[in-house]
Amino acid sequence: MQEQMTDLSGDCARCFGLCCVALPFTASADFARDKPAGTPCPNLRDDHRCGIHAKLRVEGYTGCTVYDCFGAGQKVSQVTFGGRDWRTGPREDARRMFDVFPVVRQLHELLWYLTEALTLPAARPVHADLRRMLERTDALTRGTAEDLAALDVPAHRQKVNVLLLRTSELVRAGFGAANRKRNRRGADLMGARLKGADLRGATLRGAYLIAADLTGADLRGADLIGADLRDADLTDADLTGAFFLTQPQLNAARGGAGTRLPDSVTRPGHWTA
Repeated sequence: MQEQMTDLSGDCARCFGLCCVALPFTASADFARDKPAGTPCPNLRDDHRCGIHAKLRVEGYTGCTVYDCFGAGQKVSQVTFGGRDWRTGPREDARRMFDVFPVVRQLHELLWYLTEALTLPAARPVHADLRRMLERTDALTRGTAEDLAALDVPAHRQKVNVLLLRTSELVRAGFGAANRKRNRRGADLMGARLKGADLRGATLRGAYLIAADLTGADLRGADLIGADLRDADLTDADLTGAFFLTQPQLNAARGGAGTRLPDSVTRPGHWTA
């Protein structure tokens, strides 16, 4: 699973620091200062690497540590613009590169979900449709800068979502009727006390789980697509078989050595031992 996702993770060595330039951020608990879109972060070096990468959290840039472009940075840098650096190329190329990057990032996130869905045995009835959609989405990421700028991403996302919802239904069907029908989609569970909760086969799509206590919770087979896990405590929680969980979501949460994870993600380095 990890090998299949390699091209869908950020590779800073093949990117021109696009997330550090194209995206804006606001002074907050996540960022130490304001930065408008299209302006390089003051910590970005001339070689497109971060000058404080080893101490981002200490310096007040926690938001950078939980971000992942899903491989969009290297795709835009090396494919869309053929390796042309925004620092040395025409100003118009730089502007288009910054405009296209968020579009490709959204498409690559969809590729992540589609790729994971194809590894789920329970979703076999829709594997053919998922494969066709994955190929279509991948083809879109390889379009010209003009094609990408004109793309209706929400419309394409909706087509993908139909298949992802069907995938979710098929996977969660194996966890029993009671839990399968447990629908917490978009629920406000900020700060919720869910210690030891049985959430097997639940749908937590888009749920707000900010600072929720999920210590020891059973999240096996749960659909976590779009769930906000910022500062959620996953200590000793079991996420084995949880699906549509991304690395950025996990990086934003808290956990430890006892947290059991699906193969699609890795244990964050900042979690306590």
